[in-house]
Amino acid sequence: MSVPDLGRFSDPALLILTSLANGQKHGYHMMEDIEAISGIKLGPGTLYGALNRLEEHGFIEGVATEDRRKPYKLTALGLTTLESTLQKMQSFTQTGLQRLQGRA
Repeated sequence: MSVPDLGRFSDPALLILTSLANGQKHGYHMMEDIEAISGIKLGPGTLYGALNRLEEHGFIEGVATEDRRKPYKLTALGLTTLESTLQKMQSFTQTGLQRLQGRA
């Protein structure tokens, strides 16, 4: 099965998918979590624009709630895509670190 690419908005998308990897969250909680794990502060426009795109592409889905906040969770496609993307990044990072060690 081919894993789709996150597209040109990959940075916010990757941060959001990573935030949702340990369970559902609403927007404000995601913004706090993303800042805590990455040091990157996403503004509401960036966050909600990326959430809409991720939902449209089937990477995440809204969770029914009676609260005014709308939590989101990863779909199976989102989980697979996140795992594949992180594995590629890990391989790239390891190669870069090995090349730096070879310069010494």
